Amino acid sequence: MSRRSRLLLLCLLAAGCSPYKPFDSAAYVRQKGALAGVAVPFEINDEVRAAYDESARRVSGQRKKVAQVVDFIFDRLDLTYSLAPTHDAIGTFRERRGNCLSFVNLFVGLAREQGLAPFYVEVTDYQTWNQREGMVVSQGHIVAGMYLEGELATYDFLPYRPKAYKDFKPIDDLTATAHYYNNLAAEALMDGDLAAAGRNVQIATTVAPGFVKAINNLGVYQARSGHPEQALATYQRGLALEPDNPTLLTNLSRVYQRLGRDQEAADLFARLESTQNTNPFFFVYQGEMALSHGDTAKALEYMARALRQDTELPEIHLGLVKVYLAMGDLERARHHLERALKLDATNTEALRYARLLAAQ
Repeated sequence: MSRRSRLLLLCLLAAGCSPYKPFDSAAYVRQKGALAGVAVPFEINDEVRAAYDESARRVSGQRKKVAQVVDFIFDRLDLTYSLAPTHDAIGTFRERRGNCLSFVNLFVGLAREQGLAPFYVEVTDYQTWNQREGMVVSQGHIVAGMYLEGELATYDFLPYRPKAYKDFKPIDDLTATAHYYNNLAAEALMDGDLAAAGRNVQIATTVAPGFVKAINNLGVYQARSGHPEQALATYQRGLALEPDNPTLLTNLSRVYQRLGRDQEAADLFARLESTQNTNPFFFVYQGEMALSHGDTAKALEYMARALRQDTELPEIHLGLVKVYLAMGDLERARHHLERALKLDATNTEALRYARLLAAQ
């Protein structure tokens, strides 16, 4: 090969070896999810980059890079846990506080900037439920995941809970984005802000039309907005995807009640009770129904079943407060009210019962 040919070949090779440009996952989510002008939860900005670069050292190896990202979040930022609101990566950085998903958003954004490949992981054996105005609001639990030396490593921020997770499901960025907006919708539903709930749940169901938790919360939003017929159609759509989903079935039974279709509601409750129901709110509902019929023994049985499933839900302790008040057992009622307020000091129903019991 002539010298001129060798030089030409070297030039061609150099042109083909352009600098590596990382995949812009935020732009991909924005495009695929039709999210023009809407925040992508893991996207970071120059403010976050500058703060990280100021404290970061040049390290090699995945484990060292991951350790440096975690140290930045918990030592440099001194991130503290806050159940709500859920923040995107930039909001988590600025507020220095957030819940599990807030942490994962920031972790994923920073780690990807360091050339790592983290992803979102849904913990399928751990779910979060809340109740407002007779319907169940659902959220999932998300951790960050990375494959290190062929094994799945997970990164979590969930204080006060044992982390004995069993089932993990890696999810793509679109589904993770739907989780983020579903969280915002759930928080808005809990706060009674229907306008914000509607905006956020519509984004969640647009980004991931088959995301059942968001479908459930869309039905809650529709029912609470005075459109039970729309909620009925939404739950039927969700059940076409997951026919035995206990949260969808529980909320569907409440919609039947609102529509005056009492027999269908009763049939659905009977179907739910005959299965291994994993939703503690089903038993709270049944307990409240038994209490309304004056059957305190049955009500207590249902509330106890709910408590066996989850001891950390204030609504279950409030259910027990109501039952023990009906039974005249003020000591136990006060005990469970104290537990409810410890779990959620802002719960309006718990505060109302606190005033009631203070007068006793």
